Amino acid sequence: MHLLLSGIVGSVAYGLAGPDSDVDRIGVFAAPTVAFHGLHPPRESVVTTDPDVTLHECAKYARLALSGNPTATELMWLPEECYETRTGFGDRLIGIRAAFLSAPRVRDAYLGYASQQFRKLTTRDSSMGGRRRSAKHARHLARLLHQGRVLYATGVLEIRLADPEWFRAFGERVAGGALAEAEELVAAAERDFARIRTPLPERPDEETVERWLLDVRAAHLPR
Repeated sequence: MHLLLSGIVGSVAYGLAGPDSDVDRIGVFAAPTVAFHGLHPPRESVVTTDPDVTLHECAKYARLALSGNPTATELMWLPEECYETRTGFGDRLIGIRAAFLSAPRVRDAYLGYASQQFRKLTTRDSSMGGRRRSAKHARHLARLLHQGRVLYATGVLEIRLADPEWFRAFGERVAGGALAEAEELVAAAERDFARIRTPLPERPDEETVERWLLDVRAAHLPR
């Protein structure tokens, strides 16, 4: 495994971390190219929970980011101080981050993941998890909708939130019973996505992404 890019994501990167918050990390690695020709291809992802680390092999990472997956996408937009590993290929990945973006996939991914958080707020599992869990789901919902709208409107993903206290207060209000406020936030975001004239293209630039991936593969062949 050759780690190409890794960093701290999640609440620490957003500016929402509290004293009890976990530190989440994500990274991209390249498996030896010849390993893909054997009977047992290399693992596409390596996940640990203590510490919380998710590493994706570069091809899987590229597919996730091309689909608009928010967690994968944010690795390429982190504040400088959140990066822990940066190689030449990692820097190139950051340099082509716009190539992964497309209007339909950004809209569908961010609205979709936010809707998942809303469903968690309305299920028995959320109520059983208590106020703290509900507040966390509500913060994630608001954060996803905000980041998605900004990315859709500007082509830039805002990781470090300008007003984290608003998101914390929103989470507490929803956890306290203001579920209608969360529902209206989702509805407002849907209206915004419908009216915004986005600079994002209809399709991602897969040719640029493919060129990066092939260069990674060539660099990890035996000498």
